[in-house]
Amino acid sequence: MHERTGATELRLSVVIPAHNEADNLPGLVDEVLAAFGGARDIEILVVDDASTDATPAVLAELQARVPQLRVLRHVRNAGQSTALINGVRAARASWVGTLDGDGQNDPADLPRLLAHVRQRGDPALKLVQGWRTGRKDGWIKRISSRIANGVRGALLRDATPDSGCGIRVVEREALLRAPAFDHMHRFIPALIRQQGWKVESLAVNHRPRTAGRSHYGTLDRLWVGIIDLVGVAWLGRRTRCTEVNESRPS
Repeated sequence: MHERTGATELRLSVVIPAHNEADNLPGLVDEVLAAFGGARDIEILVVDDASTDATPAVLAELQARVPQLRVLRHVRNAGQSTALINGVRAARASWVGTLDGDGQNDPADLPRLLAHVRQRGDPALKLVQGWRTGRKDGWIKRISSRIANGVRGALLRDATPDSGCGIRVVEREALLRAPAFDHMHRFIPALIRQQGWKVESLAVNHRPRTAGRSHYGTLDRLWVGIIDLVGVAWLGRRTRCTEVNESRPS
């Protein structure tokens, strides 16, 4: 579960997509460091999705004092899913932890999710997905998310109660083998399961947004989600997985 880079073995790459989150990122990066005791065997990749606020300056200041921090910046705004995948592509560890840039995910949950992978010791387990059992969002967002997760689960059978939760630990290679498209970050459990791998969920902490504003509207997510849901369901029906055994001369 480690990948060697020079003289350093990386335990985990933490990828954080961010757009106009200047007020949230310093605390979030510090919390990631605290969660792992300031360890040097992790890296933090913040992917700045062409922010128009002070995010670039804030990240430059953070890099000056946090050697574990790497910063990627999009030339133009491309959305959360593209930022996530570009961060995963650049990651150096074989396992990746993901967090939303708004600070609502609790970085303290990451070591527990990673420990669960180790404790299970199952090579088929490629994703441990966070499950926000006590959400701190407004009631409209909570209800719409509950409905979306119910419909998604019924159609995709992804066995995941909270597919849209931004905190997870996933094997880098398994995620990179999944199809990449806009808004795919809401379907990661289904996309991993469609490859024949196992997915498990663990309850995680959820916090209210304390700075900035949400980049998604309820109606925007509803209509885009319906279109994407149909596409992912079609992909699942067209995917066939089986083990491959190589025959050798006797």
